[in-house]
Amino acid sequence: MRAMLVLAALTTAGAASAEEPKPIELMVVGTYHMDNPGLDLANVKADDVLKAGRQKELEALSAALAEFRPTKIVVERIAKTPELLDHRYAEFTPADLGNNRDERYQVAYRLAHRLGHKQVYAIDEDPDAGEPDYFPFGKVVDWAKATGAEPKLNAALDEVKAEVAQITGLQATNSVAGVLESLNRPEKDEHAQAWHYRLLAYGDTEAQPGADLNAMWYLRNAKIFAKVMTVAKPGDRVLVVYGSGHNYWLRHFARTTPGFHSVDPVPYLKKAAAAKP
Repeated sequence: MRAMLVLAALTTAGAASAEEPKPIELMVVGTYHMDNPGLDLANVKADDVLKAGRQKELEALSAALAEFRPTKIVVERIAKTPELLDHRYAEFTPADLGNNRDERYQVAYRLAHRLGHKQVYAIDEDPDAGEPDYFPFGKVVDWAKATGAEPKLNAALDEVKAEVAQITGLQATNSVAGVLESLNRPEKDEHAQAWHYRLLAYGDTEAQPGADLNAMWYLRNAKIFAKVMTVAKPGDRVLVVYGSGHNYWLRHFARTTPGFHSVDPVPYLKKAAAAKP
């Protein structure tokens, strides 16, 4: 009788396990802005990705990322519809790769077209009128000026500028994939987040602009990932092409959210970097 009960329990457990949905594999490829929009605190000076050599490198990158076999690709763009479809991809043709430097075209759309995807998803989050700023850095600056902490803040900003200059310099000796491989190493994520956490010290018992900035930056990324959750289905393999400043939180959510599994992009980027032109 006991053996029968054990067998029944094992059978029930096996059935429950078989019914569990497949995890969503999510890979974040953090990029620099290839069209030099100049929108960040410090900006990479991107080499012209329309050059013939860079186009070959981007083709090698696309071939390597295709091995992940993504079923959905999502990008840093505000959607115009509740379905979160990227309206720009609907207008995309391969000819755009010869005249549009935007990384969404050069990386995401190139790959989506290679794989025959009919849709790309837009999951970015920006405040609407009347909503709070998701990166209220100006308040940190104002507090630092008012309290004599401006030299310390400037030194912290100099660190960011030095790192960005290093990324810019990498382009002289590396392919696009080689630069992206450097940007997507796990230690880069931790280092960037540590910089944000240092800003927690910018505040007092009355005003806490550094804490507010960290909270709002978290909120923006949480909303971005929540949009991924509305798009992705069990068993999907989702490729996220986003500014590398979002790497830490997007990967955090992929690692810790039930039903998701974070995939390391570095092996794919290394393979692309090693490819012969």
